[in-house]
Amino acid sequence: MTLKTVKGMLATSVVLALGIGGAALVSVAGGTDGGTDGGASASIPGWPITECGTFSGRGCAPTRARVDLRVPKFSNPTKIDNPLFPISRLPSAVLLGEVEGKPFRSETTLLPGSSTVEWAGQRIKVLVSQYTAYSDGRIEEVALDRYAQADDGSVWYFGEDVFDYRNGLVAVTEGTWHAGADGPPAMIMPAHPKVGDVFRPENIIGIVFEEVRIKAVGQTVDGPRGKVRGAIIAEELHLDGSHSDKVFAPGYGEFFTSSDGETEALAVAVHVDALDGPAPAELEFLSTSAFGILENARLEDWDAAVPTLRRMNAAWDKLQDRGLPPLVAGDMNDAFAALERAVGGERIGPTSQAAVDVARSALDLELQYRPSVEIDLERFVLHTQQLRVHAAAKDLAGVTSEVAVLEWIRDRIAGELDPAGLQEIDARLRDLRSATDAKNVAGAADHAARLASRLKLLTT
Repeated sequence: MTLKTVKGMLATSVVLALGIGGAALVSVAGGTDGGTDGGASASIPGWPITECGTFSGRGCAPTRARVDLRVPKFSNPTKIDNPLFPISRLPSAVLLGEVEGKPFRSETTLLPGSSTVEWAGQRIKVLVSQYTAYSDGRIEEVALDRYAQADDGSVWYFGEDVFDYRNGLVAVTEGTWHAGADGPPAMIMPAHPKVGDVFRPENIIGIVFEEVRIKAVGQTVDGPRGKVRGAIIAEELHLDGSHSDKVFAPGYGEFFTSSDGETEALAVAVHVDALDGPAPAELEFLSTSAFGILENARLEDWDAAVPTLRRMNAAWDKLQDRGLPPLVAGDMNDAFAALERAVGGERIGPTSQAAVDVARSALDLELQYRPSVEIDLERFVLHTQQLRVHAAAKDLAGVTSEVAVLEWIRDRIAGELDPAGLQEIDARLRDLRSATDAKNVAGAADHAARLASRLKLLTT
């Protein structure tokens, strides 16, 4: 696990292959639900894995430098409050950057509830986080990551289901692994990292491998709302022997990754960036007006779009005086510039896309003021609009991509619907998928419009 590359899936939901109820891969003598003896490494066959997992088998740190060799004990595993990897306290985070010369975006969402993994004679509860990555606006990767915190405060990675997308369809699932079925869990953050500490967040030889070395601690970094103290800087060794730099920051966890000019940086996260009080009126006006201009463009009503855009610019100018998360503000400025050019040129497609981009950035800013699930409900509706923009351009791959996004966001918002409402949304998603599979982009756009309308009615 790290900030990923690009993956996804077609099914509305995923059944996690956790091996529940099956035989554990390895066992601990006398192991029970109570966990393992922190010094009982000798009792687990294959623990610890010390082989260097790079393709060449070289480049790894000496085993004596590793801090992940003792068997972890899990008494309260879903309380993940390690300051440098606080999954329990991070319901939602957005990262922005550039990868392979294209705009990068990821959304990480803590899913409700927990799952259970069997490993070494234990049934360990884990939290599941949904990671969704976009390249140039298109879904590229989805991963379901499983985490638990050991009694000493270290955080352990129990595997992931990975889905790589191409043109809106799953292409490969490389990188998928499950603790218990494929091997042991792996430490993703020590309890108290020190310079020189080495650990392996992924360590299933032949499937996944990453090795991290702490280079600096006690650092101060620029965050979404100012300086963040207590960050650590790490160097990560990958399967191919390459390295990347990574920053972890208190309250945020994974904060910044850089390699060969490519960057992925934390733009906004809650609860750490949450603000008291309601969202500013200007921000709500931007969200509403972006949808208004989108409809103006569809009707080619430029006489209406121009004054709306002028009012939106005034609202945005006022908002910027508040001191906004800089990466989100940068995205919003880019979207406004594109919107002004498109409206000025009376171009339907570019205006529609720029309006969607403005609305997306507005939701990222609203995340500071509203519960994350409310933002995901709004994102669901926004992606139905994005689908319709692609459909108007007869872009089947774009439409298919958005269907996949909607299927994933469904899992984030399912708890907000009663059983009958969720059943209806699932049925409408299946109809939408069927239209897309039939290459009927006009039909897909129709289903998307009605799906958004029903969701609004079911959740208000």
